[in-house]
Amino acid sequence: MDTASYVVLAAEPRLWATFGAFLGGLVIAGALVWAVRMGIGVMRRESDRPTAAEQPHLPVTGAIHEIREMREPDEVHPDDGERLMPYELHATGTKRSNDQHRLRWYPGGSGSFGGGGPGHT
Repeated sequence: MDTASYVVLAAEPRLWATFGAFLGGLVIAGALVWAVRMGIGVMRRESDRPTAAEQPHLPVTGAIHEIREMREPDEVHPDDGERLMPYELHATGTKRSNDQHRLRWYPGGSGSFGGGGPGHT
């Protein structure tokens, strides 16, 4: 054997590795093209998007505003000793408080957690 045949045999595994990588790339590219075409087919079978007339609109009275109120727990055991029946309970478990004044902070308090003051004493 001469030197040229050794060079060809040594280059052959590198040639097969290059060919294998190229073939793997073609398989991946083909799979991506197939996935895109399948996705387009799925989108075509979906129902149409709603038109502007079918979109939700504000009520005639305008936007609904947030209501803030103080709530207190609904008593399950009243003071008279009679137990409440299920139909006598409110759905939320709370009721509107008679005192709607909300204390923002205690007088003499620091006003924030970790504010460095003595806090509520």
